[in-house]
Amino acid sequence: MATYNNEITLPKILDGVLAYTEAIILVNDGSTDLAEELLVNYQTITILHLPKNKGKGNALKKGFKKALEMGYERAITLDTDGQHFPDDLPAFITALEKSEDKNLFIIGDRNMNEADVLATSAKGNRVSGFWVRSVTGLQLTDTQSGFRLYPIKALQKIRFLRWTSKFEFETEVIVRSHWRGIRVVNIPIKVLYPKDRVSHFRPFMDITRIVVLIIGFLIVKGFYIIPRDFFRQLKKKGFKKFFVEDFLGSGDSSKKKALSIALGVFLGLSPLWGFHTVIVIFLAIFFRLNKVIAFAFSNISLPPFIPFVLWASVRTGNFVLGESSSFSMAELSDFDAIKHLESYLVGSIVLSVTSAIVFGIVGYLMLKLFEPNKQVVDA
Repeated sequence: MATYNNEITLPKILDGVLAYTEAIILVNDGSTDLAEELLVNYQTITILHLPKNKGKGNALKKGFKKALEMGYERAITLDTDGQHFPDDLPAFITALEKSEDKNLFIIGDRNMNEADVLATSAKGNRVSGFWVRSVTGLQLTDTQSGFRLYPIKALQKIRFLRWTSKFEFETEVIVRSHWRGIRVVNIPIKVLYPKDRVSHFRPFMDITRIVVLIIGFLIVKGFYIIPRDFFRQLKKKGFKKFFVEDFLGSGDSSKKKALSIALGVFLGLSPLWGFHTVIVIFLAIFFRLNKVIAFAFSNISLPPFIPFVLWASVRTGNFVLGESSSFSMAELSDFDAIKHLESYLVGSIVLSVTSAIVFGIVGYLMLKLFEPNKQVVDA
């Protein structure tokens, strides 16, 4: 547990947890109230006193490090502001015991749609949930709950950012865990917001820090995670199996796949050099299209094809503008293509739109042709 100026609610939470276990690590994050004096009464637990308040994320990292030193492989965290019920602790143990995956990362779901949940907490959770879904695809109902079971031994291999010292760490650890292949799930828990509760969540600053973090993750996902997973699957399965299972065999409709093809081709041929991958992944997420298909077809502008794409764009632009098409492939080697900038910009837009339509239609027809027959079963 990480605590900061929670002298009113801290004893009740500690007593509640001690009813289940004495294996407690409490990180006093530079409290300036009477917390340190109160903790004199709790000699059976491990207490870390940090000289200066640096934030919940920093305190949790310190606590996890201590737990690992003591030989623990997992740690349950809960807040000391009185919102969590210690009698929910067995629910986490039960969920772990029932799962075959012992590296499960479990987050308590506070049912944020309930009317008695504070508006600021609900807003922060909605914002965090949206961005976490955009990066991971995880459909978590609560991403900001501090009542969690962390597989801390499995998390040892992850290098967390130094500046994620506050609430944004709880978002970072979800994303990085998912990227490492650690399964993240929710389980229902109770929640209470007592009148004497002291919260240190700052809606504007902390939500801003979370959004900045996620924007960075979107860039990493576009440039590294999606290509990494794509080529890993391709290498693991081979082209034919990958094409059948991940392309033709995905659960998406032929229409959705065709639109994903069109999006990939459009961006791949557009004059957005250097940003194709990030933009195509972002738009695929935004429009809920197939990210793998969109990414694959955006690679129509891979380095070996760039000369042809430039040539075709300029020739198309010259045709649209009614200019002579004297541009040749050889001019690409000495960068004379800059002389045809207007033709290139016009042509690339026309070519990308036209190609997207053609590829989308052809893709749809081909996908419908190979679409497995669906048997109608009478009820």
